[in-house]
Amino acid sequence: MRIPSTVRSAALAAAVSLAGSALVFTGSSAQTAASGSGDDWVGSWSTGIVKPETAGFTATGLNNQSARYVVRPSVGGDKVRIRFTNIYGDRPVQIGAATVAFADTSTPVQSDITVASKRTLTFNGGSPTAVMNTGAELLSDPVNLKVPDLSTLVISVFYPTATGPTSWHASSNQQNFFGPGDLTNAADGTPYITTRACCWTFLSGVDVLTDKPSGSIVVLGDSIADGLLSTANANNRWPDQFAERLVAERGKKAPGVLNVGEAGNRLLQDSSGLILGGPSGTEQLGLNALARLNEDVYAQTDVRTVITHLGVNDIWMNGASADQIIAALKQINSQLLEKNIGSIGATITPYGGFTTPGGWSPEKEATRVAVNQWLRTQQEFDGIIDFDKAVRDPAAPEKLLAAYDGGDHIHMSDAGYQAMANAIPLKLVR
Repeated sequence: MRIPSTVRSAALAAAVSLAGSALVFTGSSAQTAASGSGDDWVGSWSTGIVKPETAGFTATGLNNQSARYVVRPSVGGDKVRIRFTNIYGDRPVQIGAATVAFADTSTPVQSDITVASKRTLTFNGGSPTAVMNTGAELLSDPVNLKVPDLSTLVISVFYPTATGPTSWHASSNQQNFFGPGDLTNAADGTPYITTRACCWTFLSGVDVLTDKPSGSIVVLGDSIADGLLSTANANNRWPDQFAERLVAERGKKAPGVLNVGEAGNRLLQDSSGLILGGPSGTEQLGLNALARLNEDVYAQTDVRTVITHLGVNDIWMNGASADQIIAALKQINSQLLEKNIGSIGATITPYGGFTTPGGWSPEKEATRVAVNQWLRTQQEFDGIIDFDKAVRDPAAPEKLLAAYDGGDHIHMSDAGYQAMANAIPLKLVR
């Protein structure tokens, strides 16, 4: 049950006065999460899914192979269930076996598991095998595994027959592992002979069952949400660090944080759209953000709030105007509020000094500044997070502060992503 917008507005106005904060509340229908009662499912981890490439392993897929995926759920629960997707596949995909376990943190090998925690995944009321229909998703049965907040899960899946093109996430910043045959019960990662730092294949989400459900927050973003240039395998993306803050303050009452950022994603263009006047040649950039709402937002488990942080790629890749970017942001906001989902916008972070030819110019900087000025003064979103203010260099506001620069002048260091997470007042989510 959602709280009516008039009540949400009054509660928000009464609860928050944050002078000098990075959050500016502006909307007339701001979200206050409904208090849950009784056990319920909550989204705890998710990822944005893109089309397979036209060549390479995502085009050919997996055949008589196992994949071992490493993920960190944001909030814990008494049971867990796993979500898979074949949304961009060209045939049904068979799952021959699957398990879930905790990572063995006593070893440095990410693919090792604690054997005592290993559970067999079943589907459709007890079957150890399943088929993902073409273009469809697959949900496992609930698993009796008590998952702590911010724990590391290892999900192992055997694909006995040719999957064909994979639905995948292309910029995981987390190693995942692949090997021949059914390796789902392997205690260590030795048989997984291929390590890929790029991606999760067919895996889309993790839900937990909790007796204090507070819903979930979806982060709709690009490579900045994906944590590009942060330390690999360390969960230092800003949504991860935001989840840590929420858990530290609220414990079991913390909402899940679902990061569906996609590297290179844009408000106005699909992956096939032009970049700097030429063809993109990659599917990794995903669909335009409005086209992603049905799959990446509305389909999530108990979503209460969405944080939209997009626009920088539209500016540098396509020279989009401020009016075009603002129109897309308005439309995302309108659609979220229509579904009674809290809608939080975020200012576009600086990228002065970004060396890609054509990537930054004074004219494009003026567009970024204009969009941010509109975001800070509009009255449509439930609230605005001022990421720009949190990470810019005060002496050169078109640039990231040096300590927050990941090295390419557009993505953050670990400290920069922490600064973004710290810029979100936790009163944003009630």
